[in-house]
Amino acid sequence: MTYATGRLYHDADSHIMEPHDWLQTHAEDGWSDRMPLLGTSAIGSPEGAPPIDWPSQMCPLHLDPDYRSDESQLMLRKNYEAVGSFERDHRSQALDQLGFASQFVYNTWTSSVLQAAEHGPDLDLAYAMADAHNNGMAHFCSVDERLLPVLYVALADPVRAADQASRAVAAGASALMIASACPRTHSPSHIDLEPMWAVAAEAGVPIVMHVGGAGQLLDPQFFANGRPKVADFHGGAENFRSIDYMAIPVNPMQTTATLIIDGVLDRHPNLRIGIIEQGGSWLPGWMRYLDSAYAAFRKNEERLQELSAPPSEIVRRQVRVTPYPHEDTGWIIRNSGPEICMFSSDYPHTEGGRNPLKRFNESLEGCSEEEVDRFYSHNMIDLMGTSMPSSLPV
Repeated sequence: MTYATGRLYHDADSHIMEPHDWLQTHAEDGWSDRMPLLGTSAIGSPEGAPPIDWPSQMCPLHLDPDYRSDESQLMLRKNYEAVGSFERDHRSQALDQLGFASQFVYNTWTSSVLQAAEHGPDLDLAYAMADAHNNGMAHFCSVDERLLPVLYVALADPVRAADQASRAVAAGASALMIASACPRTHSPSHIDLEPMWAVAAEAGVPIVMHVGGAGQLLDPQFFANGRPKVADFHGGAENFRSIDYMAIPVNPMQTTATLIIDGVLDRHPNLRIGIIEQGGSWLPGWMRYLDSAYAAFRKNEERLQELSAPPSEIVRRQVRVTPYPHEDTGWIIRNSGPEICMFSSDYPHTEGGRNPLKRFNESLEGCSEEEVDRFYSHNMIDLMGTSMPSSLPV
């Protein structure tokens, strides 16, 4: 029996666990030596120590058919222990056991590295790193059409951004990921980026922002409280804890608000925005705050006068969000609308929990069947638009 049963599920958030030399392996000719190693302070690796080669250590287990077929461990094994976490030929088996009709597939370690390079001094390297990432993601997902590759576009150079978006679409991107941190020299709504948004809109490929793409979330002095470091989910201090958790949605809220207010979504009404693994409890208040800005400044700002609708209506029309399983998803839906929230498993990450469906189902009690269907499948189908493979169930 599969983990998910009884209805259609499209998973808006899953991951690969990249080997530390993953960018080097997938770099274009002449760039391999300049690619950084990944996960150098990752799970099980003390900060500053050489990365542990988890795929090599875990391969003997993953090559055992009995290990891969043990469905009782499907949601208990996490990160590199999980079936299909780094071996693409095993991911279809994991998806069969999960019972999901499709999964967006994101990187684990690479987003923060790409964001840092995009905000650094060497844009040639930044775009080469993004190309290496995209090659690796397309290669991993090519074995199964249910695996929907999320490829990266750097917004630092508008001309190169449009070119990279076009090449990513041609390579089979199911979504185009951008950093939620503002580009170093211009707004994400800058008019020179119009060709990039047009590429996505015309191809029916959504734009997504994922946790890890915001750079430094908050001033590190917030952690200087005179107490010992607090461990995260993995037992280390290099991921999220309660203090930095509070800052996770700040950048995507600002970036998406800017795209709405400056008219990008109105100019491209087929464009969809996904805010992934950044929670959803902020959503109702943010929508009201957007509308309050619209009410307060519309008299004096022509850009607001030109909007086709109040910002909250544009959000319902074009923005989709994945709540965490520990949040009250039913409350979020009731206070923001049924069109926005999407299901995500975060497979195979620890943060996704051992039974996200149980937690989501409990929080959805009292929602209508239509609202539940929208959450588990239809809102992601809408996000995907024409880029959803025609062979997948809708």
